[in-house]
Amino acid sequence: MTLQSEELSIKDIDKYLLNENYVSNKEISTTLFLSFLLNKPMLIEGPPGVGKTELAKVIAKAFDRDFFRIQCYEGITFEQIVGEWNYQKQLLHLEASKNSENFKDTIFEEEYFIRRSLLNAFLNKKDSVLLIDEIDKADEEVESFLLQALGEQEITINDLGTFQLENDLIVILTSNSQRSLLDETKDRCLFLYIPYPSVEREIQIVKSKIPDAEDETVSKIVKIVHDIRNLNLLKKPSVRGTVDWVKSVSNLKTRNTSEAMKESIGVAIKTESDKKRVIKDVLDKKY
Repeated sequence: MTLQSEELSIKDIDKYLLNENYVSNKEISTTLFLSFLLNKPMLIEGPPGVGKTELAKVIAKAFDRDFFRIQCYEGITFEQIVGEWNYQKQLLHLEASKNSENFKDTIFEEEYFIRRSLLNAFLNKKDSVLLIDEIDKADEEVESFLLQALGEQEITINDLGTFQLENDLIVILTSNSQRSLLDETKDRCLFLYIPYPSVEREIQIVKSKIPDAEDETVSKIVKIVHDIRNLNLLKKPSVRGTVDWVKSVSNLKTRNTSEAMKESIGVAIKTESDKKRVIKDVLDKKY
C-alpha cells in the first residue's frame, strides 16, 4: 500500500498498527505518516526493548509489504549488506570460455553477483520495508556507504553500475546510541525517539499481547516495573520483559502474586546484582 496524505489519517495509521497488536502513540504514528508523505527514512532511537525493531516488522505486516532486514554488528562489511561477486561461478565461466572463439569477458554482470538484503530491497517489485537494525554497531565506513541509498535512493556497485530504487520502500534505521551517528545520516532521516512507555500505554501493550491476563495482575506488574526503572540498575527491564513477567505470573497459578513475581523475576531482571536490589528496594517494600 502506498500511503497518500489525502487517503489515510494519523488515526488510521494507529488502527492499522493496532490490528497487528502494536500500540502506537501520536508521535510514532505522526512520524510514520510523514515518512510515507515525504518519502524519507526513519531513524528510531531509544533504550533496548521498547519496540523499535518490532515497529518495522509491524509496518510491513500492516501495509502488506515485503520485509527485508540488515542486522548490523561490529565488523559488518559492504558485501554482507549489498552483495558479493560469486567468484566460483566467475572462475568456472572463465575456465569454460578460455578456449572458445567467441570468448567475452562478461564475469562482471548481474548473473555473477549474489544479492544481499539492501540490493534485494531496492530491486524488489513489491512495495517493501527495509530495517537497518542497530546501525550504531556498524562502523562509519559502512554508514557512509549507506548515505547514497538513504538520500538519493540508489546504490552504486563497482564494476556493476548504479541501481535505482524500484518500489515504494520504507527504510527504518534503529540505534541504541552506542556511538553517535554521522550528521549526514541524521539529515537524511526523520528522527523518532521511543522512550519507555507511560504506565497507561504499557498496560495497553501488555493487554494486546496477553488479552486473557487479569487486569489487576497487569496493572500491578506494570506499575512495579515503572518503579524498578527508576532504580540505578545495570539493565532496566524492557517492555518485552514486562510482557514475559505478566505471562509468567499469570501461569504460576499455585502461588500468590508476590511469590510468583519473586520466583519469576529472572524474566525481567537480567543480572544478579539488579535482582537483589529490586527485591530489596521494590518487591519487599510493595508487599
